Amino acid sequence: MRVLITGAAGFLGSHLCERFLAEGHSVVGMDNFITGNPENIAHLVGREGFQFIRHDVTNYIFLPGPLDAVLHFASPASPIDYLELPIQTLKVGALGTHNALGLAKAKGARFLIASTSEVYGDPQVHPQPETYWGHVNPIGPRGVYDEAKRFAEAMTMAYHTYHGVQTRIVRIFNTYGPRMRLADGRVVPNFIQQSLRGEPLTLYGDGLQTRSFQFVGDLVEGVYRLLLSDEVEPVNIGNPHEFTMREFAEIVNAMTGNPAGTVVKPELRIKDDPQNRQPDISKAKRVLNWEPQVTLQAGLEQTIPWFAEQLRQRGEIK
Repeated sequence: MRVLITGAAGFLGSHLCERFLAEGHSVVGMDNFITGNPENIAHLVGREGFQFIRHDVTNYIFLPGPLDAVLHFASPASPIDYLELPIQTLKVGALGTHNALGLAKAKGARFLIASTSEVYGDPQVHPQPETYWGHVNPIGPRGVYDEAKRFAEAMTMAYHTYHGVQTRIVRIFNTYGPRMRLADGRVVPNFIQQSLRGEPLTLYGDGLQTRSFQFVGDLVEGVYRLLLSDEVEPVNIGNPHEFTMREFAEIVNAMTGNPAGTVVKPELRIKDDPQNRQPDISKAKRVLNWEPQVTLQAGLEQTIPWFAEQLRQRGEIK
């Protein structure tokens, strides 16, 4: 196949580029570097089968030649990003999705949209199945991301039903691994950096919020299987093993040998931050024969050294 991956220089996009190249496909990566990092794909530049185009997908996308699939992963994805870039987040979810779908339609290509567990908002159903419609505050600080993705899902299904585009929707739950940005702002980079510096880990709120952490390799496998499947409606891809933030902090401190413990700062909790987040992956098991294979311990063993090297390069640790 020849595939286009938008957001190719991002954390998830760069890993997807690697996977598709490893499977023998040709990859066109596209990014405008608003949150992506050129270093994430530097090792792919010049590799046979890889082409990169610097472009903002909220503008019309022109790509000559045949195309078999479009994977739309372009978007700010962490609270720190979409709070600083609210308009850009809405535009890439709306205009960017429209342009990417238009390209897929014109090329007769399959289309996969990277949606998110954030479409469930602060859920009143636990764990969250794909049939749950969500509990979202559209005008809250997180609404720009939540609603951008909900709109993107609606437009994707409209292109499927009205234009007959072969569409796929993946709802991604918390994912971590190498190439996450140091300034990402989410809990995995925050905790690992603080622990490597020997600092106490900061708990927002009471620290009893729960999250379910998925290693990036498991996500990529799920996305790859979904693209090649016949499933049109949304599929959760995430790890159902749930941890409180306190439990997760203890695990990170133990793995890094950090004796500093934790500090609770209730005032730092972001409004509308979900109290619980856990995927129901029974559908992924059934239609994709997929479930996560990497334990939290094994995933962190691959992730912590990557963050340590980044901090050493910046002179923040020895």
